[in-house]
Amino acid sequence: MMVSPLTALSPLDGRYAARARPLQEHFSEYALMRERVAVEVAWLLALGDESAFDALPPFSVTTRAALGDAVRDFSVADAERIKAIEATTNHDVKAVEYWLAERFAGNREVAEAREFIHFACTSEDINNLAHARMLQGGRERVLLPAIDGIVQRLRALATKHAGVAMLARTHGQPATPTTLGKEMANVAARLERARAKLAAVEMLGKMNGATGNFNAHVAAAPKVDWPKFSERVVRSLGVAYNPLTIQIEPHDALAEAFDAAARLNTILIDLDRDVWGYISLGYFRQKVKAGEIGSSTMPHKVNPIDFENSEGNLGLANAILRHLSEKLPISRWQRDLTDSTVLRNVGVAFGYCLVGYDALARGLDKLEVNEARIAGDLDDAWDVLAEAVQTVMRAHRVPGAYEKLKELTRGKGGITQADLRAFVGTLPIPEEARARLLALTPATYTGLAARLARGD
Repeated sequence: MMVSPLTALSPLDGRYAARARPLQEHFSEYALMRERVAVEVAWLLALGDESAFDALPPFSVTTRAALGDAVRDFSVADAERIKAIEATTNHDVKAVEYWLAERFAGNREVAEAREFIHFACTSEDINNLAHARMLQGGRERVLLPAIDGIVQRLRALATKHAGVAMLARTHGQPATPTTLGKEMANVAARLERARAKLAAVEMLGKMNGATGNFNAHVAAAPKVDWPKFSERVVRSLGVAYNPLTIQIEPHDALAEAFDAAARLNTILIDLDRDVWGYISLGYFRQKVKAGEIGSSTMPHKVNPIDFENSEGNLGLANAILRHLSEKLPISRWQRDLTDSTVLRNVGVAFGYCLVGYDALARGLDKLEVNEARIAGDLDDAWDVLAEAVQTVMRAHRVPGAYEKLKELTRGKGGITQADLRAFVGTLPIPEEARARLLALTPATYTGLAARLARGD
C-alpha cells in the first residue's frame, strides 16, 4: 500500500498530521536518536576533561567543535543510518554508539578514543536524559506556547465582555447573574495556575551505571569522584541530577509532568463543554466560513465541532497521560523493559493535546457574542433577585427573610418585575434600602463581576 496520510494508522500521522507536526521535532524517533547522540557526546567530552580520568586526554578545539556539529546538525539521514545499524545490532542505543564511531572514523582523536564512547554506561544512562530533554524541548517550545495562546484568547474575551451581564446557571437552573467576561476570566486564571504547575516540573536525570552504584566506573577508574562527575554531565545537559536510582531513573518527574498536563487538559474539557452549552443556549454565535457545511441533511446548522473535537482529543490525551503517569514509576526490581515501549508513546499523548489545543483555539476565534439573546434570558429571570431581597431583609433584621422569599418564588416560575416590586414595597426596611432594591434588575445584579473580569 502506498504511504500517505490516508493510509496512516494513527490520525496524528494522517488526518491531524499538520496540527501535530510541531511535536515531531521533539517526540519522534528521530528526536530520540538526536538526544541520545547529544548525551553520548557530552559524556565523551566530559571524560576527556576530567583530570582524574587519565585514560583519556582532553579533545582538541577542532574535535570538540566537530563533535558538537554532529549534535547540532543531526539529520534524518543520520537517523536512518542509525536505524540501518540497529537492523544488525537489534539494540537501538548500541546503534548510536556504533554510528558515532563510524561517523568519526576519520578523526584520529575520536578513533583513538573509540572505547570511551558509551564508557561504563548502561542504555538507560543515555535514554533517561534523552527523554528528559525531549520533554523539556516539547514543553517549552510547543505545548506551553499553545496553552498561552488559549489563555490570551480568554483574557481578551474577559476584558472585552467584562460588563456583559449574563444569567448564571447552577444545577442547570437560573441563578445569580454573572458577566460573560468574568466566566472567561475564571477559566483563564485556572489555566494560568495549571500552566505554571506544568512548567515548574523539574526533569531529573542520572548517569550511574547498570544498577545505579557506579560499579563499573569505580572498577575502571577508582580515582574519579564519579557522583560529582556524573552530576556535572547531567546538569550540563540542562537536566536536574538524581543521585539515587536503580538501573532506570524512576520517572517520577515525568509522571509529575504527565499528571500536570492531564489536570490542565481537564480544565480545558470543562471549558469545551461550557462553551458548547452557551452556543446551545444561543449566547454565542459562530462565524460562518464560506463553503463549510454543518450537517449533511440540515442546511441551517453551524455545529460547535471545534469544541467537540477538542474535548474528544483531550480525553484521548488524558487517557494516555494517566497511563504513563501510573505505569512509568513502577519497575520490577532494578528494571524491566515495560517503560521502554511505553515511553515511545509520550509524543502520542502530547500530539492529542496539541490537536485539542488547536481545535479549541480555532473555536474561540469563531465566537461572536449574542448580547440580545443573553439580555433576553435575564429579562425573563426576575426571580434571581430573590437572593438580593432576602439578604437586604436579613441585614435589617426582618424575621423569616429567607422563608418569605422562598414562599414568594420557589418553584413558581415567571415571577415578574411587578411581583417583586410589590413585595419590596411591603417590607419594613429603610427607604434608602428599598430604593436600592427597586432599582435592581437582573442585568444590574452582577456584584463585582466586571471588576473581577478586568482584574481591577
